[in-house]
Amino acid sequence: MKRLMLRNLLMLACVFGVAQAFAVPYVIQAQTVADSTNVRRVPLPANEVNRIVREFTAKETVFRAALNNYAFKREAVVQTIGMGGQISGEYRRDSQFIFTNDNRRSERITFFPAPTLTEITVSNEDLEDLGGIQPFALESSKIAAYNFSYLGKEKIDDLDLYVFDVTPKVLPDPKKSKERFFQGRIWVDDKDLQIVKARGKGVPEGKQRFPIFETYREQIDGRYWFPTYTFADDTLVFDNGQAVRIRTRVRYTDYKKPRVTVEVLPDDGDEEPPTKP
Repeated sequence: MKRLMLRNLLMLACVFGVAQAFAVPYVIQAQTVADSTNVRRVPLPANEVNRIVREFTAKETVFRAALNNYAFKREAVVQTIGMGGQISGEYRRDSQFIFTNDNRRSERITFFPAPTLTEITVSNEDLEDLGGIQPFALESSKIAAYNFSYLGKEKIDDLDLYVFDVTPKVLPDPKKSKERFFQGRIWVDDKDLQIVKARGKGVPEGKQRFPIFETYREQIDGRYWFPTYTFADDTLVFDNGQAVRIRTRVRYTDYKKPRVTVEVLPDDGDEEPPTKP
């Protein structure tokens, strides 16, 4: 089984947003979402770069469809960090995502203590992101909406990875559209041509602030690179000057395909049952 281990962290490809209710517009904090210095220059012809992009975006489409067929566990923690690094508030939610008898996936909460956050709130949109269904997936249908800049290759553990910076070509007005996009950097396995790591954030933010996250995936069932861990430690700065440092950790474990129940249908009556001698 292939794994991507970086400082003993296994992380996921999802963005987690944190919302705060302010009446005044927000300003985007100046941040660098991709600042790795370990990328080595490995030139590739333009047609090869385009082929790689087509391949991994096509596999993202397959990955998203496959993820809908798996049950899994999720442990999510969002903390605010005060002066001196002390935890000033916490939101924790542990869940199992299972399939009901009608083959729909639902959340079964296993641990959900009363949140103690006071500076931020966790929105329904945030919880949807935690469910692993990101509204800005890099699928084939979205390829025309992004600019992909090939930077070179980077060796992480036993994997040799293509590195791309990703930016949306046009950002919609958050007041008129709820569509969100990924902005940051991705790492693509040079053998499977699937995304195994991402660093970035969801844009545009509108009246929300989103931290820069790092997401890692692990190969499941020898085929799909599924998210296994996400981490963010970032300071959100608002228009009124308030700064809130947050730390987010989300773990995904126990990916399993549900067992298929085979129903034996009764005889349709075309043939008579055999008679006893």
